[in-house]
Amino acid sequence: MSDSLYNSQGVVNQIDWQQYLYLVRNEALKLAVRLPTTIELDDLLQVGYIGLLESIKRYDASQGYTFTTFATPRIKGAMLDELRSRDWLPRQTRKKIKDVTKAINELEQKLGIPPNDQQIAAHLQLSLTEYHKVLLDSNYSQICSYDEIHKKLGDNLDALIEPDADNNPFASIINDEIRNIIVQQIGNLPEKEKMVLALYYQEELNLKEIGKVLDISESRVSQLHSQAIKRIQSKIIL
Repeated sequence: MSDSLYNSQGVVNQIDWQQYLYLVRNEALKLAVRLPTTIELDDLLQVGYIGLLESIKRYDASQGYTFTTFATPRIKGAMLDELRSRDWLPRQTRKKIKDVTKAINELEQKLGIPPNDQQIAAHLQLSLTEYHKVLLDSNYSQICSYDEIHKKLGDNLDALIEPDADNNPFASIINDEIRNIIVQQIGNLPEKEKMVLALYYQEELNLKEIGKVLDISESRVSQLHSQAIKRIQSKIIL
């Protein structure tokens, strides 16, 4: 690696890339705690380093923002692109994940209140352990989509809907009506799920940190996060 790289305007950027390696590691660690153990930290680091180099090439200080501000989303984007290229969930598991959203919607219509874990599991004819496993799988599958939308729509909790390969609602999310529905549904969430989303998206705590705040396990935080997302999705995507 060279400390001097030409940017897109042909101007040499005198940036010490080693000074910014911490950015790569920080973003890799944030993602790693939310991914299955089959995803190696070293893989994220390698693509993150590439993102760092690309950022050095493209950085233009005359635009008025710091290199850290410019580089961080590009490093993270490189990692997310790598994750998107991997499809680690079996088709049957993906079907179960979609079934959760449908089940929540059906139960809410029937019961008139948000269903709890046991009710959703019973409706899906799954044991509670099996249902929680589906929630964990769902959380892993959602990571790329939610981070991408969160980046585009800002730091509000209304950026919580998953673009689906078969029915991509991303364009409609920008619509104020859809956004208002999302905000309303967040307000209707069970208190603990609402707290998980607030700590995760607004306070930017990781799952382990949220678990300590709420005095629950990291896996339970992941389940609550996934279930909250599915409740919101059930009002928008069927």
